[in-house]
Amino acid sequence: MLQAAAALWQGARMGRPVPPPARLPLHFRSTIDINGINPFVVVDAACATRLKPGWRKPLPVRVRVNGKPEDPWRINLMPRGDGSFYLYLHEQVREASSTKVGDQVEVEIGFDDEYRPGPAHPMPEWLSDALARDERMKQTWEALIPSRKKEVLRYFAGLKSEEAQVRNREKLLHVLSGGKARFMARDWNTGPAG
Repeated sequence: MLQAAAALWQGARMGRPVPPPARLPLHFRSTIDINGINPFVVVDAACATRLKPGWRKPLPVRVRVNGKPEDPWRINLMPRGDGSFYLYLHEQVREASSTKVGDQVEVEIGFDDEYRPGPAHPMPEWLSDALARDERMKQTWEALIPSRKKEVLRYFAGLKSEEAQVRNREKLLHVLSGGKARFMARDWNTGPAG
């Protein structure tokens, strides 16, 4: 693998063309739409069946939009209840592909055989400390579905400014302790689905 990568690098440095990355097995054109504040494209039931027949839960996939990025994003398709799925396009995906809501895009997608459940980002020390100190927060955290925990940890890993980290840390701790608030585009603790 390293020798192949070195050969490609050497070829690029010598002016020889570097082959494009291999296409993912499924590709289609779609228009980016928006659901609330979440940009997405729909992966229809026929396409989803080609990826993984009969799958009804979040579907781990590798994705490129308009050929970007070279190393595909790892994303979960979210079921719509009719056999089709939402492919939510977070900000980094849209920036890398230079796309926005309303754009026609070329989507490449493949099942992620390397997917492993559980958080991809480590839990911040401040969060593990808070959960150790407060039993209610700990119970609320443990009751979250795995994909929600993963989403929260990924969100915090992506925050750049100290101000954003502090503001969002306060909101998360508030909702984990039972407070009502809007956090990460969701209403928390507002009823049965809170």
